[in-house]
Amino acid sequence: MNILDEIVEQRKKDIAQKGFALGFEIPENRSRKITPFLPKDKKGVILEIKRASPSKGDIALNLNSKETAKAYAKAGTNAISVLTEEHWFKGNLLDLQNVCKSVDEWSTKTGKNPPAVLRKDFLISEEEIEVAYRCGADAVLLIARILDTATMVSMAKKCKNLGITALIELRLEEDLQKLAETVKTVSTDFIVCGVNARDLKNFAIDLLTPAALMHEIKAIAGKDARIVFESGIRTPEAANFAGSLGFSAMLLGEAAAKNPDEAKNLVSSFINAEESQNSKSWLEYAEKLQQKRKTGSKKPFVKICGLTNKEDALKAAELGADFLGFIFWEKSVRKVNPDKLPEIVTALKNAGLREKVRLVGVIVETDSDDAKNACNALKNGNLDFIQLHGCYDSFTKKDLPHYAVVNVSDEKDLAVIDEIRQNGEARILIDAKVGEMPGGTGKRIADLLVEKVSQKTKLWLAGGITAENAAEIVSRFEPELIDVASGVEKEPGIKNHEKLEKLFLALKKF
Repeated sequence: MNILDEIVEQRKKDIAQKGFALGFEIPENRSRKITPFLPKDKKGVILEIKRASPSKGDIALNLNSKETAKAYAKAGTNAISVLTEEHWFKGNLLDLQNVCKSVDEWSTKTGKNPPAVLRKDFLISEEEIEVAYRCGADAVLLIARILDTATMVSMAKKCKNLGITALIELRLEEDLQKLAETVKTVSTDFIVCGVNARDLKNFAIDLLTPAALMHEIKAIAGKDARIVFESGIRTPEAANFAGSLGFSAMLLGEAAAKNPDEAKNLVSSFINAEESQNSKSWLEYAEKLQQKRKTGSKKPFVKICGLTNKEDALKAAELGADFLGFIFWEKSVRKVNPDKLPEIVTALKNAGLREKVRLVGVIVETDSDDAKNACNALKNGNLDFIQLHGCYDSFTKKDLPHYAVVNVSDEKDLAVIDEIRQNGEARILIDAKVGEMPGGTGKRIADLLVEKVSQKTKLWLAGGITAENAAEIVSRFEPELIDVASGVEKEPGIKNHEKLEKLFLALKKF
């Protein structure tokens, strides 16, 4: 049984023993007017009252819900989420009532509209929505994953009848089907959609999961559907990335609860974020991920790196490579001649392959002429991404499509991955390192370290992958992307076409 199942089972026991109010005294009638939850005309942020969680344990046990709510309102949040689950999150319905009173007092004192209040819990019945309404909630969370279609529809109808909003959390394909049935009978005026970057089964975080579902949600609920990016944001940089993807709102939990004084920076970073080349590229990638998930394929994306000529680039693309890598670094034996790149791109276009592959410029020294050439090639459309090989911190053009590489040789390197992820970077490639060479060594990362990285983030893996071992690596670690360079070479910078064919043949079974 996973943690989500445990929480739901405990909820059923609590209701049976204590009733729908879970043993708390609640008002006979609602006493406050309804505040609109995330209006359609502007971006918003939801800050959370949260003392603990199953993934992080105790977060802010001494949190004062009334004072925190006032701090959040002062920070400019549009809504406040109140965790009312008592066993794993250590919240309760008293917190909900206190927050509603607090924001109303703040509103009276300042003359400003109060933030809307969301009851965030693992609700499984209409009666719990009635309880939330009477306690003052303006919206409630409905987790599609734990509700069958009929129950979700009836609970959303209950929200509509009461005049409050259902924040419907989606993640799986069947969740989208439930949403489709719900919007047939409940106006989207009373529905906001949310996608949790955290998987509630194992609490792993993937910042691209919300982006992957955005297109499909809008196809169901309309192009003006309100969609919330939930969880996984801890820094202003990550908030900016989420905001640049086009979400209507962002829900912040741990980061705000631990440090309410930082809430203002997080709010402004999200609200003021604008679409960029980087965000557009990751949205496109996320949609491809979703298409792959729907087919059930476990075949990884494949990047062939260290290309220097059009013949090898064409062969790799013809065989099905998803990314082609070109190294812009003077010290590399696989450095591409920048003048040859337009010729390679033209050959791919003439073969009808340019749109099927993403072209990556690998840089190691961000202040070099090589790096400038790579950035110019991206701006001219001859590259699609910049790969920052060990130079993430010194790269200042974060609005350009990019991802970082971390060389992993021991446990200390895992902390570097954590730090980069907190900055809102969607993907990180890990590679082996031997001596001063940052990549292309033909050496593999220790299996134990690969496993630890895969538990933190979606695995993009380089280092020592060949036609002979690719199938074993994919079977064991299930990487989302593999990066192959020396493992399919005849000599540095020149690919062996027979090895390329064997590599893609080995991956066909996935």
